[in-house]
Formats: sequence, C-alpha cells, structure tokens
Amino acid sequence: MRLLQVLVPGEKRDAVDTELADLGANTVAVEEADGRGIVLYVPVPMEGVDEVLDRLGSAGLGDDDYTVITAVESAAAGAGIDALREEFEEGPHGKSGLSHAEMEARAEDLTPARPTFVALSALSALVAVAGLLIESAIVIVGAMVIAPFAGATLSASVGVVVGDRETAVDSVVSQALGLTVATVAAVGTTLLLRWLGFVPTMLAVSSNSQVGSFITPNLLAVVIALCAGAAGALALVTDLPVSIAGVAVAAALVPSAGALGIGLAFGAPHVAIGALVLLFVNIVAINLTTYGTLAALGYRPSTLDSGGGFSLASLSPFTLRGGATAALVVTFLVVTVLTGFATYQHLAFVRAANDEVENTLEGSQYEELELVGVTASYNGQGLFDEPEAVTVTLGRTTDSDYSDLATTLQRRITDRADQPVVVRVQFVDYEEAGPTEQRSMRTASRTGARPTVVLAGA
Repeated sequence: MRLLQVLVPGEKRDAVDTELADLGANTVAVEEADGRGIVLYVPVPMEGVDEVLDRLGSAGLGDDDYTVITAVESAAAGAGIDALREEFEEGPHGKSGLSHAEMEARAEDLTPARPTFVALSALSALVAVAGLLIESAIVIVGAMVIAPFAGATLSASVGVVVGDRETAVDSVVSQALGLTVATVAAVGTTLLLRWLGFVPTMLAVSSNSQVGSFITPNLLAVVIALCAGAAGALALVTDLPVSIAGVAVAAALVPSAGALGIGLAFGAPHVAIGALVLLFVNIVAINLTTYGTLAALGYRPSTLDSGGGFSLASLSPFTLRGGATAALVVTFLVVTVLTGFATYQHLAFVRAANDEVENTLEGSQYEELELVGVTASYNGQGLFDEPEAVTVTLGRTTDSDYSDLATTLQRRITDRADQPVVVRVQFVDYEEAGPTEQRSMRTASRTGARPTVVLAGA
C-alpha cells in the first residue's frame, strides 16, 4: 500500500475531487494553516499510484506541485480501498509494480554519491585483481559484493521509462566512469604487485584459470548478463532487495574489468582485447535486458504523448547538451553492433571447434580418451598476427601414443572455420582402481576358500 499526500490549491480542488471520485479513491482533506489550500491523503495500492498521479495531472496538478508518496503496512479505508486493490491487482492498462516516481527514487537511492561511487569502483577492481591472480573464486565474489554498478546500470532504463533524459544520460556517464576507474585501478594494482615481486613478471596470465574465464566472449557469459539485467529490473519494481541483483550485475562486469587491467599491465593484447569485448557485450546486454524487462512489465514513458519524453527527436543537434546526448546514443549503438558481431563470430568459431573435436574423438582409435574440456582463445578476429588457439584437454588411463591427434584436430578445425588455427592437446593422466579386488576377497572369506586376488583390468 501507498499513501499519497498532495497539496491542492483551492482553485483546483473541485477538479481534483471529481477525478478521484471517478476513480473511487477514498480521501481525507486537511486545511493548510497558511491558506495555501488543502492536503489530501489518498491511500492506494502500490500498482495504482501511477493512475492516481495521472488523474491529478488531468486535474491541473503538475510535477512541481507538492506530492509525497510513502509506504504503509496496511490501510482500513472502507470499501473504496478494497475495490481499488482488487482493480489494480488485476493490472489494468498494463500497469504493474511500482509507480514511475517510486521506481526513479529507488534507482537514485542505489547509486551512491560520485566520490563514493568512484572509490567503490576502484576498491572492487582491486579485490577482483587479487582474486584473479591468486585464483580464488571467493575473493572475486567479495569484489562483486562491494561493486556499486547496480544503480548506475538500472538508472539508464529507468530514465528512459520515466522520460527523464538527464537521468538516462547521467547513468550512462556513470557506467563509463565506473568501468574506466575500475580498469585503471586494476592496471595500477597489477603493476604494483609485479613491481613488489608478489607476482612473477613472466607469468602467463592467459593460463590462469580464473583470468581465462573472463577474457573470452561466450554464450554463457552473455546469459549471465541477460539474467542480471532481468533480475535487476524485477527487483527494482518489486519489494525484493535490489542488492541481490546488484551482485549479479557486478558478476558480469567487475571480473572482466579486472582481467582487462591484468592484460594491459602484462602487455598481453589477447587477454586485454578479449576481456574488453566481453565487458562491452555484458554492459550492453544488461542495459538492453533491463529496459526490455521493464517494457514487458508494462512500463512505458508516461510523457511521450505530450512530447516531453526521452526520444531521439528531442536530441537537438543545435544545442551542446542535445549534441552530446546524440553522440552518446550513436556511440552506444556502434559499440553494440561491433561487439555483437565480434561475439557472434567467436561463438560460431567455438561451436565449429567443439563439433570437430567431438567428431574426431568418435573414432575407434580414441575410444579410451575422455573429453575434459575445449577452450578457444579470442584474438580479435584478425586484429593480431597470431591465429586462434584451441586447447583440448583429455583424460586417459593408458600410455598410448596420440602424437597425431593435435595435427588431426588442427587440420579439421582449420578446414571447418576457414582460418588459421593453433591446436594444443593437453592430457590428464590418472590411474583407475575398481572394486573387483575387495569383492573377491570378501566372497572368499564367506565361503572359507583361499582368497584369490584379481587385479583391476586383468
């Protein structure tokens, strides 16, 4: 439930009373001591706040008029409030969840002051770098918890929905600033650790299991970003804690920013470009999914009909602010197209590599091998001289010679992908002991016969 407190000037009271009576809302009027008008107290369901605000706007009240919305535990206001609750719980006019005003307020509360936002961005990147270099998933999760990106990413979609261009642009600027600060902090932290000798200067960072997880655009990473955006939007318009969704948002951004900084500090262009593309893909996916989820829930810019909403037509190129906003939108679209195309190319290559590895291992000469994993590095699709690299990890229990396997895989993947490829085959050797020996000894003991030892595999 929500309680609206609205200051209504005397000359507008009749129009306001007519609109609220037509809606069926119960009100309490209190005269202002200074004679400015009356204060109306209107209890409404959470889903009906926007409808009431629209009715007040139709009666002549504007956005600058005194209006306060507070949450209440319960309200006993007669049959009128029950009727409103039943009406709006069914979701009339496609409305659901919080009102535009409350949603914007929640998004603003999620974003700390700019100095705090910058500090938390740097600290989260520092912790992420530490977690990546020591290969500790727990430390990386800690970096996600303190990251401040939830409010910045959600506010962009909220600004578009409520028709607030300033909020949308400020959110995009905050995202760019935060990720830039995080990357710079990651570079500085990595360089400092190398200079102090805590990290070997010759470390092959691409072989680090945690770093390797955040330097290659892949379908699962995109799914994480999509789910993070949807979860953030759902938490924003319901009573769920948005901080939980904020961890999901950070999971898609902070480790990639840390990997980008590590790649730059070690002078590893493949690591840096892969992490950068993954970071762009994730930030675009989060923003688009957040807006898409809000739109699916029935949220639309409430001021578009009056011409005051956020639209490309409002971005006048003859004003400094309008031109800057238009440039920002164009940049976002260009980044979206380029990163989307690059990701599609890499995903197609990964699928081709997986298919050829599986088809090759189906041969009878490789039946003793177990496929542990296939990873493909990202080389920017021709940005560097080095070809794509595919690492195939296999498990085996014998010492059979598979010296021709790498060559076979390299030839088949090259023909399928129509591009130069380097294939590395890594074997994980292990011994296998079954329960045969123990069962044989127990059986012999029960029968009284002399135990017979049967070796596994004999």
